[in-house]
Amino acid sequence: MAAKKSEQRGSGRPSREFNFLSFLWRFVASLILVLISYNPTEYSYWAWLMRALNAEPSSIGPEHFVVGVVLLIGWVILLAATQRSLGFLGLMLGGALLGGVVWLLVDIGWLNVATVSSATWVGLVCVAFLLAVGLSWSHVWRRLTGQFEVDDGDN
Repeated sequence: MAAKKSEQRGSGRPSREFNFLSFLWRFVASLILVLISYNPTEYSYWAWLMRALNAEPSSIGPEHFVVGVVLLIGWVILLAATQRSLGFLGLMLGGALLGGVVWLLVDIGWLNVATVSSATWVGLVCVAFLLAVGLSWSHVWRRLTGQFEVDDGDN
């Protein structure tokens, strides 16, 4: 019966209801892209690429190129969607808010960024969170205002 919920609305399509789980999936996807691209450990694309470039002789190959292009595609999709959704001002305000929250958490002792590595992890999670908000903002905006965002640039 629950599966028929969207059909009861008359659309015949799956429900596009936005909820916390929807945001969580967007956050997990953003976090995966961010952390696969770079993280302070030796398990990232950046570290893999640097090891290949610094090897004697250089062992960079087509696998590095293909994985790099796949990551670039992911970044372009997420950044374009986030920029379209939030705009420059929204990105700046979101970054400022996240910076303020991190500062507050450090100030009250709930977060420790004493090392470069720990500060990097916090920054990477903040980038992923901002991307997830950008991917989700149209749904949040529709819930808050009842208005749909329409992109007029695709005529």
